[in-house]
Amino acid sequence: MNFNNVRFLSSYGRLSQIPEPERIEIAFSGHSNVGKSSLINKIFNRKSLAKVSSTPGKTVTINFFEFENVYIADLPGYGYAKVSHSEKLRWAELIEGYLRDTSRHLGLVFQLIDMRHAPTKDDILMINFLIESETPFVIVLTKADKLNKTDRQKRLLAFKTEIPCFEDITVIEFSAATGEGVDEIKSIIEDVAQDEFSPGDA
Repeated sequence: MNFNNVRFLSSYGRLSQIPEPERIEIAFSGHSNVGKSSLINKIFNRKSLAKVSSTPGKTVTINFFEFENVYIADLPGYGYAKVSHSEKLRWAELIEGYLRDTSRHLGLVFQLIDMRHAPTKDDILMINFLIESETPFVIVLTKADKLNKTDRQKRLLAFKTEIPCFEDITVIEFSAATGEGVDEIKSIIEDVAQDEFSPGDA
């Protein structure tokens, strides 16, 4: 697959705005400021395909990108404290509504977690939701370059007790700065893209 062959499609702030599914979709989920935009840009060899901001909570829509025979869905970053309660509810309804929509053919969710820290309460809620709903997902540990080898091993050991079913989940250590993990993520995307889409798939 040509990972340069990608373009921004549209943004949707309400679930009702999202068109009927036409292709397999791959979603990227994570806490605000976990590095979703940097990861997407790195995968597709673009500097500003997904807007990168130093301000958490910047992405308040589901942003769709067209990539060959799949759609990439960049979900809003969750868990940012400095927004109104009503806005948090809107984000939650948008994310949960999208993930629960069985009319879509959601091939995979890349669930991002900052490798430097223990997962947040919202991270655990999301992981439990993905497990319980039997949604295929992979955990991507972002900002891996910020840790030395010893600290990485400490965090990986800690994740075994912090994240449900951690040892049964595919986990990728990723760095937007060094490119670590990019090839593995691309390979997984290629595998998912080989699936056949048919309208009405649950």
